[in-house]
Amino acid sequence: MYRLLLVLFALLPALQAPLANAACSRTFTMATENWPPYVYRDAQGKPAGLDIELVQAVFREAGCTLIIGREVPRKRRLVMHQNGELSLLLAASQTAEREQYSWFTEPYRDEITGLASLESSAGQIPEVRSLADLLEQHITLISPNSGWYGEEYEHLLPALRAGGLVSHYEDIGQGMKMLAAGRGRLLLGDLGAINWTAQLQGVRVRPLGFTPVRDKVHFMLSRKAATEQDIRLLNAAIQRLERSGKLREIRLRYGVL
Repeated sequence: MYRLLLVLFALLPALQAPLANAACSRTFTMATENWPPYVYRDAQGKPAGLDIELVQAVFREAGCTLIIGREVPRKRRLVMHQNGELSLLLAASQTAEREQYSWFTEPYRDEITGLASLESSAGQIPEVRSLADLLEQHITLISPNSGWYGEEYEHLLPALRAGGLVSHYEDIGQGMKMLAAGRGRLLLGDLGAINWTAQLQGVRVRPLGFTPVRDKVHFMLSRKAATEQDIRLLNAAIQRLERSGKLREIRLRYGVL
């Protein structure tokens, strides 16, 4: 009996190894951007922000490795992702088009896309109940140069461009400067990022009551770099961290649900 126990103890590490070493099929890569409070560089130049903390917590829980690289422009990031060069993108809305080249994890936070004006000109802007009102009332808009902001936005964007009613920004800091300089009367973007950036730049803004998109966002993994098993591992990690309250704790520190 004693010898049998010795054999079992000797085999125990080998029996446990597949479970202990369960991890993603490869090391994943992502790029940074200037998108506070979600992604930015801190005073030491290190990646920081809500989404950085969330993705690091999920990958750590899943036992997977993530390399966070240098900043890459928005449009180029998407092309690199489609080619498998950047295996991970953050805060993605799940669409049929994107599912052709990406896997999506379970959602990890909510996102609200809103409109804001300068506080000084808020009383001069007519009531906006839909994005179609911008076209009908010739209200100029400052919006991101790429990304998904709802079906109405996608449908109206060509007409807004044709009417000279829209200007685009690469990052929210640039967009806020454009709003302050009068390049447009309304700024479209994530409300959390708009409020954070306005405080950072000392710009007084007022969000409109109308919000074009209220959505849950996901981690988006390139089909050329990830497997279904990777998604299962990350989803299981998200579920455990939600049950433990860890993700909620991180989100609440940034005032996000």
